[in-house]
Amino acid sequence: MNTLQTTRRHFFHDCGIGVGKIALASLLAERTAQAATRGPNEVRPAHFESPAKAVIYLFMAGAPSQLELFDYKPTLTKLEGKPLPPSIIGGQRYAFIRPDAAVLGPRYRFHRHGQCGAELSEMLPHLATVVDEIAIIKSCRTTQFNHAPAQIFMNTGFSQPGRPSMGSWISYGLGAESADLPAFVVMSTGSGISGGAACWSSGFLPSVFSGTRFRNTGDPILNLSTPAGIDTSTQRSTIDLINAMNARRLRIDGDGEIATRLANYEMAFRLQSSAPELMDLSGESQSALTLYGCDPAQPSFGRACLLARRMVERGVRFINLYHEGWDAHSDVAGNVKRNCEATDRACAALISDLKQRGMLDSTLIVWGGEFGRTPMVEASVSLGRSQGRDHHPQAFTMWLAGGGIKGGLTLGATDEMGFHVIDREVGVPDLQATILHCLGIDHNRLTFRAAGLDFKLTGVEGAQVLTDVITQS
Repeated sequence: MNTLQTTRRHFFHDCGIGVGKIALASLLAERTAQAATRGPNEVRPAHFESPAKAVIYLFMAGAPSQLELFDYKPTLTKLEGKPLPPSIIGGQRYAFIRPDAAVLGPRYRFHRHGQCGAELSEMLPHLATVVDEIAIIKSCRTTQFNHAPAQIFMNTGFSQPGRPSMGSWISYGLGAESADLPAFVVMSTGSGISGGAACWSSGFLPSVFSGTRFRNTGDPILNLSTPAGIDTSTQRSTIDLINAMNARRLRIDGDGEIATRLANYEMAFRLQSSAPELMDLSGESQSALTLYGCDPAQPSFGRACLLARRMVERGVRFINLYHEGWDAHSDVAGNVKRNCEATDRACAALISDLKQRGMLDSTLIVWGGEFGRTPMVEASVSLGRSQGRDHHPQAFTMWLAGGGIKGGLTLGATDEMGFHVIDREVGVPDLQATILHCLGIDHNRLTFRAAGLDFKLTGVEGAQVLTDVITQS
């Protein structure tokens, strides 16, 4: 009897477990299970009223040259062929050029457009027609100078894989308004994404909040079509049986990944009818196809933008559209020309189409890459490179439109060389906080406990919402 009492005392007191701690552990486990099992299609209220309900993020992977597109620097033309003063470069190192590399002037002319008088490159004739709808941010800065970590940082707030992406945070925080399509969709129209799936991963959030990758043509998801000989009734009853077994295991274990499995089976069944309808552009008018510059049968950035509009109409919360190919280590003029020919018309079309449909105010459009390009030229005989620009994290340009953004506004400035930000520096966490704010989310309140810590998209070093560019703060 004494031995038994000693053992109980040891268990409840000496080991420090205690009845209270057991109860607390049970409560925390229950709360974690509740957070883990809630699905992305369960609509949840925002922290405050906001105009934006969805985001279309046009990610220009590879880093566009701001000096050929948005940030006109005539001083570079005057200094072309000469090195930048060491006082400007400081201790900055580059992967492919020497610090004393010669200056390269802008390769294209710039003109002022719209009532706002914003300066745009001649390579953006279509965006020029809607310039009064966009807010241009010339003073962006990042801490990352290689493509993969910079893309992951822009999407997740951390430079290494493993953290939830912005689309995952948003679908976790708000859910979606559609039961037939994923809350978070990813498309790509370029040659590859350096950051890979880490850019749309759910990280430590339940994997049900990961982005769903759609192809830009044909079946949006491979193996989605019902196999030959299987009718809808058989498919439904099969999934119901699997879901019943998974639901039983979920009640026993409380494992959020089982909830993900349940949600994925159900979504896959619904996608068998909703995805083909989404991808079928036969109902779009010829004027809409012409506006976006797309052939319904051919994959293109324009087709992807049109699909993004259709997704927003159907309740998708966050669309990542990657266009990779902007990495201009050689022939920056040719690189910019090719990519603008592929994207400029569709970017402008997306803005004007959403506005015409009364959807621009409720849809936030984000455009930009992971960093900028150097004012100095990159040239290497051994690598076959000439007239290019290297990676430049100190300054780059992005633009926002719709979703409560003040159009016709330019924020921030760089020095006369386009090297450093001299006015209104905007860090990556500031951009992320602003995107969340436009959706009615306080970036400090959207958290998730993992490994004993409360994580958030914008990290621990602080972030500022760009109240200058939004209509309400």
